[in-house]
Amino acid sequence: MNFSEVFKQSNQLCKVSPDGKYLATCVQYRLVVRDMSTLQILQLYTCLDQISHMDWSSDSLYILCAMYKRGLVQVWSLEQPDWHCKIDEGSIGLVSSRWSPDGRHILNTTEFHVSVKLYVCMHSCAEKDGCYMALAERRDCKDYISVFVCDDWHLLRHFETETQDLAGLEWSPNGCVLAVWDTCLEYKVLLYSLDGRLLSTYSAYEWSLGVKSVTWSPSSQFLAIGSYDEKVRILNHITWKKIMQFEHPATINNTKAAVYKEVERRPAVGSEDLSLHNITIGSTLFNTQSKYEICPLPVQIPVVKPDPDRANPKIGVSFMAFSSDSRYLATKNDNMTSVVWVWDMQKMSLEAVLEQTSAARCFQWDPRRPRLALCTANTKLYLWSPAGCVSVQVPSEGGFQVLSLSWHCSGDSLILLGKEQLCLCYMDTDQEDK
Repeated sequence: MNFSEVFKQSNQLCKVSPDGKYLATCVQYRLVVRDMSTLQILQLYTCLDQISHMDWSSDSLYILCAMYKRGLVQVWSLEQPDWHCKIDEGSIGLVSSRWSPDGRHILNTTEFHVSVKLYVCMHSCAEKDGCYMALAERRDCKDYISVFVCDDWHLLRHFETETQDLAGLEWSPNGCVLAVWDTCLEYKVLLYSLDGRLLSTYSAYEWSLGVKSVTWSPSSQFLAIGSYDEKVRILNHITWKKIMQFEHPATINNTKAAVYKEVERRPAVGSEDLSLHNITIGSTLFNTQSKYEICPLPVQIPVVKPDPDRANPKIGVSFMAFSSDSRYLATKNDNMTSVVWVWDMQKMSLEAVLEQTSAARCFQWDPRRPRLALCTANTKLYLWSPAGCVSVQVPSEGGFQVLSLSWHCSGDSLILLGKEQLCLCYMDTDQEDK
């Protein structure tokens, strides 16, 4: 495992192009494009203001930069550096900007979600077949969904949903089913077909805070629903009925699950190491080292009691992620901030529990292998696979704290993001394959 040098970035705006060849980073009002293999700068663009959002087109030829405070969007071309496009929303404001699936149209959402505007940036015949966009609307105190065909943007279906206050919607990866869920005040998940037919309605309970997170498995076979009652419910794609319920207990007695606990120790520093030559600003001399230990059962999980007087209580399953092969599901329960749970979807049971010394900030699966990377806002990177767990010290000067991370599409490297810096971690994939 190797690490690159540290580069500057702002607002954690750093993305690899869809083809995996380029790395785009934002440094205040500048957009920097690097070659992914050499990290050499290929293009440097200057925007009109500090960049709030950045996104690649699907063909990796264009980059969108949004400046929400000024209501501006600028588009840059990799093939033609002198070409650029500017969209000014004016006084109506801008809260969101994104590419359409064909990478040739831009969808802007104006202030207060009054409207969604479609802009044609350049004409092309390279549209993707079978791509649809679902748009949630509210008219006359009722929720509606409009389904558009992305190749020519004609309206395919427009229908009313059986929700009180629609909170979110997400297509299944195969594009056949649309999951819609209601406000957290009412537990309701609705499954619609492409033509607007209601396939099924699921509600686990009433008169309590309901759905907190929803995610599909990459195979589209499972729909995972995280709830405020600290449970994950798995629906199957045939009957849309619950086939399993995963709980997050404070005491783990499951003998089939491995509980990994991070244990820290400070390195012993001799008097010869305390010279002015060795002690510098941001020195790694005093970095705390850590490793994982397998705990004997039963294990007591630290629980944070939420404040009942504050809105959006820190309780319930807020984040879930399936591995690329749909074999594993990782979850985080908000009142167990330092714990990540890994579930085996074939055995429908708990596979592993990772108890960190600090709150888990971000975790993401390797796009090619069943390997989970996570960070806890310190100087370490943590990796889990069915073979075990490992804690890796990020060898960078200046106290680089990993606040977020993302995998390269090949699974060969990780992008580690700090507050104002980033670095790349290169995995030893050849040895792992052997």
